This record gives sequence, C-alpha cells and structure tokens, in this order.
Amino acid sequence: MTHFHPLTVKQIKQLTPSSVAITFEVPKELKQTFAFVPGQYITIKKEIKGKELRRAYSISSSPKRDYITIGVKKVDKVGFSHYANTELKVGDVLEVMPPDGRFVFEPTDSPTNVAAFAAGSGITPIMSILKEVLESNPHNTFVLVYGNKSNAETMFYKDLLKLQLDHADRFFVYFTNSKVQEEGSLFGRIDTSSVNYALKNKHKNIKFDAFYLCGPEDMIHLVSNTLQDNGVAKDKIHFELFTTTETTAEVAPVATDGKTRVTVILDDEEFKLTMGKNEVVLDAVLKENIDAPYSCQGGVCSSCIARITEGKAEMVKNQILTDGEIEEGLILTCQARPLTPTLKVDYDDV
Repeated sequence: MTHFHPLTVKQIKQLTPSSVAITFEVPKELKQTFAFVPGQYITIKKEIKGKELRRAYSISSSPKRDYITIGVKKVDKVGFSHYANTELKVGDVLEVMPPDGRFVFEPTDSPTNVAAFAAGSGITPIMSILKEVLESNPHNTFVLVYGNKSNAETMFYKDLLKLQLDHADRFFVYFTNSKVQEEGSLFGRIDTSSVNYALKNKHKNIKFDAFYLCGPEDMIHLVSNTLQDNGVAKDKIHFELFTTTETTAEVAPVATDGKTRVTVILDDEEFKLTMGKNEVVLDAVLKENIDAPYSCQGGVCSSCIARITEGKAEMVKNQILTDGEIEEGLILTCQARPLTPTLKVDYDDV
C-alpha cells in the first residue's frame, strides 16, 4: 500500500485566468517512488478549513524530467482547486501520494501513431502522453483535437504551440473553441465532424495505433462511438473521465435492508466493521477511521480499488474496471454496496 509523502512546490505557472501548472520538486530519495508512466495521476491531501480533502490531478510533465507538474483548474470557491489558484505559494509543502492510474502510454520499439481528443482540463494527462510519444521515437506521430471555450481558456496553449513548432512534421494540433471564433481554430465543441475532419480528411493516410480520450463523459462517448463507426477496434480506444466539479458524487440510496459484517485488509492489518447494505464500502471504512486509499470518490479514478475475497458486492458506477477484472474480484470501493451478510475486501491484493 502506498503512502503520502511531503513534496515542495518548485514553481507555479499561470496557464489561464482560472488555471495553474504546479511543479513539485522530487528529492533524490523519492525518485523511484514517484517514477510514473505517462497518463498517470497523483493524489494530493490538504486540510482546508478543518476538513481533509483529497484530490487527484493528472501529471502533465514528461517522465524523463526530475520533477512532476500537474494542471489545476479552479472549479469552485472552497475546495483545493481554489486554494491552489489563489493561495498556494512556491516553497509550500503538500502531502502527495505516488503516481497511479491506468490511462497510460508505454512506448514500443516500433514507430507509433497516436490520436488524442481532449476537452478542458482533460489535456493534462494528454500532455504527458504527447511528450513521451514525441520523445521516445523520432518516427512517432501525434494528432490532437483539443476543445475549449476560447484560446484564452486553453490550458497549455503556448506549450502546445511550441511543441508544434518543434515537431512540425509529426505533431498536429487542432484547437476547437465553443464560445469564441478565432483565426486558426475550429469553431464549436468536439463532435463527429471534428473527429472525421482530423482523421478522415487531414490525416486520412495515417494508420493510428492508439486513441486517447480525456474529458467529460458525453464527449468520450461521442468520440468513441464515432471511432468505432469508422472501424476502429475498441481495444485501441483508451479513455479517462474528467469531472468538472470537486463535490463528491452522491450515490443514490436504494431500498436494501440489513447489515453486512465487513473485514478489511489494509497494510497487512485486518479491520472489522458492520455496515448497512445501502452504504458504499469506502464510506463505511472511512467512518471507522481506517486510512484506505481514495481520491475522487466518484468512480472515475482507480485509487480505491480493492479485491473481494469473500462475499459479493455490486458497483453503482464503474468507468475504470474491465469485465475481466470484475470477474477476478476487483471493485471500486467508493461505488460498491455489499450484497451478502459477510464481505471481505483486500486493498493490498491489487
């Protein structure tokens, strides 16, 4: 089981009026601990106004650098994103969990062609993947369609333009803006026409090996369906949801009576508790002050994965685990309700 480590803020860069890039210094003794695969995220723990908050932010920097950078968009006036954009300073120390996540790109020896579709802050993991694609092989190609309200609200806009200049023959970016019509950018949201424009018009001669989608759920479904309609195999499409709020997703109650006796394995220790069958496992575990791993609590990251070794549970929502992983007993504990009188979950065996 991984733990939080103190990391010092090395740099804060304003990306847009409502977002910043935060760079953490990684000390030599933690280099291996914080080694990451492009596309992964870190979880930050911070107490704000007497309440502990945990937030997951994708890494935007290259794994070949000796630091870690994340992009944080301000989405409310009370949470961590507001604090990061208004109060956080260079030299501050934050508690950070080592990188995690399955939305990743791992280079191969063969030339690779990648296409990505991102909206808003969904660009952050794509930035890391993009850099690795370009750096790992001089014959790799990357096509990006990136949606925002305007150029001014586009995170990493200048960085993307520089990458385009540096790799003009193999990196192609298409900005599409939904609120402001600007020269050099498409107008509107990412839709079927913009997907087809990039892949069937501008780059119809490229055979793409992988597709990465990151943004709101509606965009991901639209792009994924369009790609599959164009004959793209489902296993070539990788996606990660990015929510637009920091509020914890509410899990609707169900009319399920009774109690479940739960055994929790965490850090080689065993804990026992009793919970209602209309509760989710993670909530019940945290009520007992058991320090289980978690971040989004909304079923869109993989921090709270555990394995069921006894009993059964069902997930209210799942955007992470494959059918095969579910058959093997893996669950997102923030979405899992018990179905049996007893349940045993193991956070160590994942």
